[in-house]
Amino acid sequence: MERLEPHLELAAKSIPVFETAGIKKVVSGPITHTPDGNFLLGPAPGLRNHWLCCSASIGITQGPGCGKYLAQWMVHGQTEINMREFDPRRFGDWACGEYALDKSIDEYERMYATHYPGEFTDAGRPVRPTPIYEKLKSQGAVFAETFGWERAKWFDTKGEGEQYSFRRNNTFSAVAEECQAVRERVGLLDLTSFSKYEISGSDAESFLNRISANRIPKLNSGSSGGGGVALVHMLTELGGIECEATITRLEQNLFYMLSAAVAEIHDYDWLDLQILPAENVSIRNLTNDFGVLVISGPRSRDVLSKLTDADLSNEAFRWMSGKSIEVSGIPVRALRVSYVGELGWELHHPLAKMETLYDALMDSGAEYGIANFGTYAMNSLRMEKAYKGWGVELTTEITPMEAGLERFVDFSKCFLGREATLSRKLLGITTKLVYVSVETSDSDCLGNEPVLDGEQIIGVTTSGAYGHSVKQSLAFAYVKPQYAEPGTKFEIRLLGQKHFATVLKDAAYDPQNLRLRDV
Repeated sequence: MERLEPHLELAAKSIPVFETAGIKKVVSGPITHTPDGNFLLGPAPGLRNHWLCCSASIGITQGPGCGKYLAQWMVHGQTEINMREFDPRRFGDWACGEYALDKSIDEYERMYATHYPGEFTDAGRPVRPTPIYEKLKSQGAVFAETFGWERAKWFDTKGEGEQYSFRRNNTFSAVAEECQAVRERVGLLDLTSFSKYEISGSDAESFLNRISANRIPKLNSGSSGGGGVALVHMLTELGGIECEATITRLEQNLFYMLSAAVAEIHDYDWLDLQILPAENVSIRNLTNDFGVLVISGPRSRDVLSKLTDADLSNEAFRWMSGKSIEVSGIPVRALRVSYVGELGWELHHPLAKMETLYDALMDSGAEYGIANFGTYAMNSLRMEKAYKGWGVELTTEITPMEAGLERFVDFSKCFLGREATLSRKLLGITTKLVYVSVETSDSDCLGNEPVLDGEQIIGVTTSGAYGHSVKQSLAFAYVKPQYAEPGTKFEIRLLGQKHFATVLKDAAYDPQNLRLRDV
């Protein structure tokens, strides 16, 4: 009790009756800890109208907020703040047993420590390595854990280890080289962690049209096979962005949907719960069945052409389309899409064939200077293209109107959240997403930095990175609409210092998408 006495004395000053009340009983109970330290708050996976509010390591102080936002979620179908980091569906079956024990003990020991950007401890890992995990590790890959998956952040060819910091660190020059390889030659990235679903049935198209704000892609005309790829957003009834996905039409009643790794259970639940009793729709989670290798860069067609008989020309295989082909004798769902803004394909293949396909691509690409790249480089490249991210720029806190996604919304059809979104469009918005260049020399925005006009807070950043190809520090931020015009200047407080930022009109790199469309 001696450790508590100074605090109890202070409590008695605020509540005098406490001083004479006495202590009747002392209970020493276990503290609940989750692998990431956040509690489980929200829908239980796989169940309808079943909710969790538990596993809080500091439950008394967090209780009022839990009650408030859980009530909002239950009544309105979304909350006024982004609850993604508390959603119970951020864990899967892979997080049970020894993983949960090792991670929770590690989290307990480090719960008051400073956690640096990109820092991951080794406790409980690996639980979801891909078949080329050891091969990438031998080439210097430094991994992050994302929904259990091991994903290469960057390649430490000097064997230095990552020197974690809130400022630019020893990864900076290595990531610059990876970005250069993708922009000038060709790069290869393991993104097996994508969440992958097949949606089929005679009502599959009408179902997807009803829950997606964008149009659903069509089959390709002629004999080329395959179909279009569309970026779609699925909204709540209040217009909040619940999911973001790419949907590829493979056959008349067969669609292939991809979304973020951390959304695997969340998005499956969302899809499953939207099916009406009379609809003939089937959803299969194929996440563990397919590996994904992303080949990107101006020489990617040259590398791939050596391994397939398929016509990869721009005329036969257009940007934002997909089809089934064979690469080095392996059946592949090839999607001509890019999150880095270069010519390239996502190659979705049987997971058991991943190492064989990886070796074939690396051998074929050797003469073109093919290089591995990781998620740090991918983030830098996507920021140069002003590509928004689900869970940071895109959350249930905002509708497509605030996020600048109107071109992805088809108001000519009926879809979930249409009325709320249209209302925002007609009545106006109170915050707007902007894309900015930041004047800084040794650090970059990570998200949640305050945006200022003098001493007035006018917004908040959501994400950022240094664009190695354009030599600029770039960021996204939500600000008051009057600050959203291109050329507008304001300040961002970054590590205690104010830095000027300028709103950009277009993507810093290839704003006309010439590197993607007609190559």
